[in-house]
Formats: sequence, structure tokens, C-alpha cells
Amino acid sequence: MKKLSLYIVALAALMVSSCSDSFLDSEPITEITEGNFYKTKADAEKAIIGCYDGVQAMYASGVAFPVLSEVVSDNTFGATGNNDAYNYQVLDEFDINRSPGEVDILNDNWVAYYKAIYRMNMLLSKMEQIDWEEDEAYKTNIEAQARFLRAYCYFDMVRLWERVPLLTEPMSGNIPQATADEIYKVIAEDLKFAAENGSDLVEAGRVNQFAAKALLGRVFLFYTGYYNKADLVGVADKAYVLDGLEDVIGVSDYGLVDEYKNLWPAASSQINTAGDGLETTYAGKDNMETIFAIKHNITSDWNGNTDGNHWLVMLGLRASEYNVPYGKGWGACTVPAEFYAAFEDGDARKEASVISIVGEGLAFDNGDQREYTGYTNKKYTPIASPYKDEETGEIKVGDITDINGGASFMIAQFQDYVVLRYADVLLMAAELGSANAQTYFDDVRGRSGLDSKAVTAANILEERRYEFAFEGVRYWDLLRQGVDVAASAISTSTKVLNGGVETDKVIQSAKITETKGLMQIPQQQITRSAGVLTQNAGW
Repeated sequence: MKKLSLYIVALAALMVSSCSDSFLDSEPITEITEGNFYKTKADAEKAIIGCYDGVQAMYASGVAFPVLSEVVSDNTFGATGNNDAYNYQVLDEFDINRSPGEVDILNDNWVAYYKAIYRMNMLLSKMEQIDWEEDEAYKTNIEAQARFLRAYCYFDMVRLWERVPLLTEPMSGNIPQATADEIYKVIAEDLKFAAENGSDLVEAGRVNQFAAKALLGRVFLFYTGYYNKADLVGVADKAYVLDGLEDVIGVSDYGLVDEYKNLWPAASSQINTAGDGLETTYAGKDNMETIFAIKHNITSDWNGNTDGNHWLVMLGLRASEYNVPYGKGWGACTVPAEFYAAFEDGDARKEASVISIVGEGLAFDNGDQREYTGYTNKKYTPIASPYKDEETGEIKVGDITDINGGASFMIAQFQDYVVLRYADVLLMAAELGSANAQTYFDDVRGRSGLDSKAVTAANILEERRYEFAFEGVRYWDLLRQGVDVAASAISTSTKVLNGGVETDKVIQSAKITETKGLMQIPQQQITRSAGVLTQNAGW
């Protein structure tokens, strides 16, 4: 992501000239302005990089979408520290009464989404004034990337809040909420354009036509399921979407990584034989299974550089010391014991996905942990490593970001967020009725050491839970089956340990049905709109 970050300051300065304070607070520090930019292909390249950087920055504050998607699912509890605020419990339990003052939990998210969308809209509005040097293919590809990224932002937002202001031009003002269909129409049209006009090249950190076809599949399944519709707002029908997924499978060079654990840094790493480092079988970033990932590296700082993965620390073990290869963090998203036990015997995804604190003999004091269950996620967790002190020769243990010269472990984690994997494409194609559905389904199960199983709608959805656990997918798979299905799956009455004390953990299904599975619109935005924006039901 280093390359993408080089232009962010300039682009931020450029955009401040016409962006309202409610979306972007920044001061111009360069000579670049809207008047002298967007002239050349080089400007277009900088602008699209700025768009990617805006998407990366969306998850740098607030409750990042990948974390939020797990907090509200049945895969995890909100957790965090025993003396922390109860914002994660408000989300987890869909109940503002849990902590009535938490009315702006997602305000930073809301602002960050519109900052990012502004960048795409600005670039798209300037397409005709740029000198493309008669390179129409390049122009079309830039437009395809920008429209994919805009669709990606709005798809997050419409699932979170459903009714949000819909901006397709770089504008400001007190904009009323659009209907879900109006928003999905823009999403579908943007993705269809990107699917038909995007590049077929695989380039790390960039989206292509295959990423658009894959995301269109996810959008189609959610929209048609949640709203009980036959097609995607008249823009794409089932056959069109399935054809796109089959292209990803049959035409592209994507495929399944041989061993499931090798998809994840923590799952594939262990102390080396010398005891002074890690050895790993990690397939690496941008491996053959990665269709679209939000990129990160260790160059973050406290001055606004957001290249690091700022949300990963939320999911780290809340421990006072390192448990190699696991780093430490803030203890969010503990995993119910029932979920850990639910994996099939012999399923390699169980140990690759979940950290068993007792089972792995980790040093952990649950006195500072809320909603302790004995389990947490392994896919997205900070990494720690032993290393040799150059002066004393002593073996020490430190956060791997420090070892590599990065900033604080709180902001400089460098694991990418993999949004779309090839396995997802296989299972979506199977769910949409591919003639090869059984083969696709068995390919995914077989990779994890499981035998063939009948390819039914119910079995596919169940398989998706274990395949994509902790990847921000499960909640939306539940919700697209209907609010009642989601409410039934997520509701619980069980025991957890809060600061080492056994405590009841209750999530009521009625709270989920009251909210229709949607999130609370930030009260700050409603107040600033003078009532133009209205709150979602149940909040």
C-alpha cells in the first residue's frame, strides 16, 4: 500500500476546496487544486490511487466493518476489556438501552464512508476533461475501478443503515435518505460497468472485472434474499450474475490455496527451531485465492498515515504478554464455545480459524477480559515473534511490527483484509444453481479434509459459516435468509466470564427483529441534518 499512500496528502488538499466540513476536515498544504488537477493521465492515476487510499482509511477509525460484521453475528460476542465502555455490547445485543449514551458509535464510520465516496465522485465527474492521449482502454479501466470502489462503499452502507443519502456527484448539502432500491441501483450499475469494462489483469491492490463479478454475486444474493426479490433492481438477473461467477472460475487464474491454514498469517506460523523467529507456510498476500483485498503495511504513524491495519488490534488477545505467534490487543470478539465445538470432526478450518486459549496452553489472565469464553479468532489477530537481541544475544519476544521498524502495535499491523476469496465464488456459483455445483461445493469441503456432502441450499449456507468464519461474511449470510432467521441464530442466553466472574450473556431475538437487523444511524448526523435524516426502527 506504500505506493497508494504517496498521493493521499495531495489528494486530501485538492478535495478540501469543495467538500463540506461535515464530510472532510482538512487544510490545504500543497499547490494542487481542483483547477490545476485532473488534466493528464498521470493525474488520473494519482486520483484513482487516492480512491483506494480512501477505502483503506474507511476502516481506520470507528468500529471497522470487518469487526462490526463479526460483533453482530453469532460467531462472536462483543467482548473487549472488562472496564471498557459498552459500545460493543450495544451492537452485539442490538439494544441501545445497554448503554443509552452510545448514540454515535458509528459516526466515524459514516464520515469516513462519505470522504471515500467523495473521491470517487470527484474523479468520475472529471473524466471528460482529462487528456487520455487517445488511450480509451486506460480511461475505461480507471472509470471501472472508481465505480467498483464506489459500489463497494455503498454496499457496506446500505447493509448497515439501509437508508442513507445517495451522492453520485461531488456535492454537499443536507441530502435526504434514499430508498434501498435507489442505492442498490447505483451499486448494481457500477458493478455491471466494472464487470464488463474492467481489466482482466490481476494486479495486487487493484480491482479488475473478476472482482466486480464476484462482488456482484454477493450483492445479488444479499439483495434478493433480504428483500425477497427475483433480480437485482432490474439491472442484473440470476443468469447474468451466475455467468459472471462462472467466468471467474473458468477464465481467470484464481484458485484455491492447497492448505486452508496457509491463508492466514497466525494460523500458518510457529516458532522456528532456533527459537529466535517464526517459520511460516503462509501463502502470502495476494495469493491465488485473493480476488480483492484492502491492503496494509507497517508505515502507519499518529499523524494521519493510515496504511497500517488499525482495526486488527481490536481482535488481539487481551493479555499482558505475548503468546507467540499471537500478539496482544484489546480482546474484542470472543468466540462462543458452542461454535468451536460445532465444526465437523476432521475439519482443518477449526484449528485454523479459532484460538483455544487453554487448548494451546497460552498465558492469559481473564481478569481484564469481558465475555471470556476460552476462545477467540485466529484469522485476524496480531502477530508476535521471538527475536535475538543484537547486543546481548538474548532471546526476547516482541510485537512483530516493532521488530520490522513499524509504529505502535495499535496502528501498525500489516495484515490485509481479504474481502473476496475464490472459495466464495465457488460457493456462490453453487448456490445460484451452477451445473457444476456439486464439484464446486466438494472442492471447498475437500480442501479442509471433509468428504462430499449433498449440495443443497441449506448445506451451502452452513458450509459458508465454517469457511468464512471471522471474515465479515456470516452476519450478512444470516440476514439475507430473513430477519427472523438471523434473530433466531444470534439470540442466546448463556454464561461468560466478565473479569473472571461468571455472568449471564443474553441477546434477545426481539431486539434484532425490531431493528430489522440494521444499525443505528449516528445521532450526530440526525441532529446536524435538522431532522432531514430519520432514525432506523428499534434504535
